[in-house]
Amino acid sequence: MRIVVFGAGGRAGRQAVAEARRRGHQVTAVVRNPADHSDLADVRVVAGDVVDAASIAQAAAGHDAAISAAVDLSVPPHDFFTASSRALAAGLAKAGVRRLVVVGLASIMPGASGAALMDEPGYPNEYRPFYLGHAAGLDEIRTSDLDWAYLAPAGDFDHGGTRTGHYRIAEHGDPASRISYADFAIALVDEIEAPRHHRAAASVREV
Repeated sequence: MRIVVFGAGGRAGRQAVAEARRRGHQVTAVVRNPADHSDLADVRVVAGDVVDAASIAQAAAGHDAAISAAVDLSVPPHDFFTASSRALAAGLAKAGVRRLVVVGLASIMPGASGAALMDEPGYPNEYRPFYLGHAAGLDEIRTSDLDWAYLAPAGDFDHGGTRTGHYRIAEHGDPASRISYADFAIALVDEIEAPRHHRAAASVREV
């Protein structure tokens, strides 16, 4: 398959690129400045702006599916995630790409109580504006006509974790859960190759 990865320069995006290449897919890695990412080997690296629908359409043309792991911490979270979701919806539609898998955030996923993790007692909320930005972005994706899946770690990423080759879909979010970026990428590419979640969000955890 031909897969375009937006935000390919970040930790989740890089692992998504690596996992897709490991399986033999053709990958286009979209970053803000290709000159900063000469280490993205064996893939086509292009400049793109994930809040610009025309830029997205140009990068995605001729592809079968897209993954978005994009984030811009220099922009207010609500502004970035809503703008990028709208641009992805419009740009991918223009390019004829129906399948989108988005790297999400645990904080906005349901916890054991059924409420969002960020609303459960004791959950750390110093980054709540970032959580709410992600939630607003997901709301925008929900209004699109794309066949989307929103995958979030059940708790957080294990930043030093290595690839085990395994993951599982969690029944609910769990703040204690930690999954490596490499194992999370397996779930992302699985949703491209054999989609299980259609216009739905899911939590992914370690085995």
